[in-house]
Amino acid sequence: MRAKYLPTEQRRAEAVEAVVELAAHANPETITTTEVAAHMRLTQGALFKHFPNKDALWLGVMEWVADRLLARIDRLAGAQAEPVAALKAMFLGHIDFIAEHPGVPRMIFAQLQRESDTAPKKMARVLLENYATRLHRILSAGVAEDALSRDLDVEAAATLYLGMIQGLVVQLLLHGDVARMRADASRVFAIYCTGVLGGPEPAPPPGDAGDHKEVRS
Repeated sequence: MRAKYLPTEQRRAEAVEAVVELAAHANPETITTTEVAAHMRLTQGALFKHFPNKDALWLGVMEWVADRLLARIDRLAGAQAEPVAALKAMFLGHIDFIAEHPGVPRMIFAQLQRESDTAPKKMARVLLENYATRLHRILSAGVAEDALSRDLDVEAAATLYLGMIQGLVVQLLLHGDVARMRADASRVFAIYCTGVLGGPEPAPPPGDAGDHKEVRS
């Protein structure tokens, strides 16, 4: 069936979302523009009217990931008054984002592993740098406010935090079990609070039954 006409920006967004959906079940490196166009019920030529080449499409995908992931963690962390609660909200929100879009980690890793310094690779790097900046800011605020030990190695704590996410992603790739990843995330963060941050896991806010699942953004 012929695809109906859509404005350029809407069609570009549809193409990006098609890549995200395809990457949930396939190696991003093997996804072709032909497959993306077919997923959208377009011809490859029609797709190229909106993205002149595959790198332009991948840049759009990386921008989509960066905008949505950073907006989500900013919203969740910003809603918390205490630094440790902000870290927990940021962590669980990130895991939920991965659960909703399981192809995202594959896409980021695929871009970072490219030999040439392409625009999509640069965008993936900027995303990780901006994420790290937010993480360091919350940890440093916790130390400054005495919510965390003044002896805390902020750099090491940030590295371990990111390592927890990477470990959960690997488990998801191995088992494909989103429910397990979400359950493991809560348990892993509790250990992080006790072993690294030096205190108990923060209690959920009033009205929170403990389910951290986010509405899809």
